[in-house]
Amino acid sequence: MRDPKERLRDILDAIANIERYAVRGRQAFASDELIQNWFVRHLQIIGEAAYTLPQALRDQQPDIPWAQIIGMRHILVHDYFVIDTDIVWDAVERDLPDLKTKVEGLLRKLANTP
Repeated sequence: MRDPKERLRDILDAIANIERYAVRGRQAFASDELIQNWFVRHLQIIGEAAYTLPQALRDQQPDIPWAQIIGMRHILVHDYFVIDTDIVWDAVERDLPDLKTKVEGLLRKLANTP
């Protein structure tokens, strides 16, 4: 079983993988099914990693919308026929930068905890 620090690094790795293609812009995302699938896959990883974090750890960072992250993962995995690429792009553009900052802070906090 992976420990919470590894799960947080999984989230950061998935964000980095999305960022690598997000710089190409919305038009590239909208016109390239492979990029869309890449984003969806890594958002699933973020949601799965968040889901497997202990609740006590999630409670330490209440400003991260854990329930929404996990809920999005469930939609991406189970309701894939209704995925709205506009919502996916908005999550990438609007939410991931803030999530990255907060997860990095939480990881630093854990690194400094005995």
